[in-house]
Amino acid sequence: MNRTIILIGLNHRTAGVEVREKFALTDVENFEKGLMAHCPVRECMALSTCNRVEIVAVSKRVPEREALDSILQYWAGICGGSAELLVDNIYQYTDLEAVEHLFTVACSLDSMVMGEPQILGQLKDAYRTAVERGTAKTIVNRLLHKSFSVAKRVRTETAIASSAVSISFAAVELAKKIFGALDGTRAMLVGAGEMAELAATHLLQNGVQDIIIANRTLSRARELSESLGGEAIQIENMADRLHEVDIVISSTGSPVAVIKAKDVKSVLKKRKNKPMFFIDIAVPRDIDPDVNNLDNIYLYDIDDLKEVVEDNMAQRQEEATKARMVVESETVTFGNWLKSLELQPTIVDLVDRSEEIAFRELTKTLKKIGPVDEKTRKALETLVLSVGRKSLHEPICFLKRRTQEEGSAERFIDLARRMFNLDDEKVPDTAHLDRKVGTCTTEDIEQLIDASKNKEQ
Repeated sequence: MNRTIILIGLNHRTAGVEVREKFALTDVENFEKGLMAHCPVRECMALSTCNRVEIVAVSKRVPEREALDSILQYWAGICGGSAELLVDNIYQYTDLEAVEHLFTVACSLDSMVMGEPQILGQLKDAYRTAVERGTAKTIVNRLLHKSFSVAKRVRTETAIASSAVSISFAAVELAKKIFGALDGTRAMLVGAGEMAELAATHLLQNGVQDIIIANRTLSRARELSESLGGEAIQIENMADRLHEVDIVISSTGSPVAVIKAKDVKSVLKKRKNKPMFFIDIAVPRDIDPDVNNLDNIYLYDIDDLKEVVEDNMAQRQEEATKARMVVESETVTFGNWLKSLELQPTIVDLVDRSEEIAFRELTKTLKKIGPVDEKTRKALETLVLSVGRKSLHEPICFLKRRTQEEGSAERFIDLARRMFNLDDEKVPDTAHLDRKVGTCTTEDIEQLIDASKNKEQ
């Protein structure tokens, strides 16, 4: 085999944050260019995120170990780190194992939150830039395009991404169940912490029209309102604005409740008892539990959301089993394509050899029969080329079928190259006397032919 697909990486499972920081690729463009220049690789693509670094490469005609070591040394060197530390924290895959791993990553089966969509977008960005730099070529192109289609198939055929597995996402999913659709609804963030911000982002993505951010520090509320496109207010003015919103997400550091039942009761009158949804993701709780006793009020705290998340994680694990079956199937399909790629140079050589013989024999024939007009010469040329190509049709179809079989590709390609001497080996005139051509005897050929006939039947 004249090339190896190599995948080397580290992620949140194999390396701590301090190691991931050490070997993160801050300049992917120069890394890819350097890898092509200093390592025995013909194609490459690098992905670097907060949770993983993945390097995909296709080696040149060198031993697999040499290519792997070269990439590792270059990676460690460009990051100013120890190659030994890197080796202790990475995983390495080659050929179909590398293909299967990349498919798994694209489908987010290897992500910290299984089913999250961000990794697919990150892969697409990494691939796009590799194409622009010219480091992604035939095999990497096909591999990444296939990764994207496998991810799409997993999302279409399984429910791996349909259930909420984060607190903020679970909160939004519950809101959707209560309101049906969130289009046109209004929300308020009480506090401006990270979880509240994530929940607000999910709300906006699901159709919430406006968001009010109430916080003790007005500058932080304004900062967040600018990124979300909302309105910032002081937390002291929150009660005066509650009647304007349908959804309240509270996440402050207050030691006591900041939203009391009596406040909400007066708000309901202003809203003419239109339903309200309260999400309390603070510990200690921000919202008085008695709020839940009011009509048309739906209150969920962080424990309620955790139960939703745990149930949904169990559902995702079931869907992950289906997703892995898709990945395995698609890996086999990609392996068949790789085998056909290995066969392609042999097919080209067969056709070239056939045309070479056809033109040589046509030249001899024309010398014997004497001058002919241009129309006749072209007709004869078409005839000999057609005979040559048609005579190769069945052998080529045979090779394509046989190379789809597990473990058969290299054996049949080698046999075809020897039978037609496509590598121009010098065969002594007496070679036929010991009934051997290279390492393949006539008995070997007969057995292969018999085996192929039995399979065809």
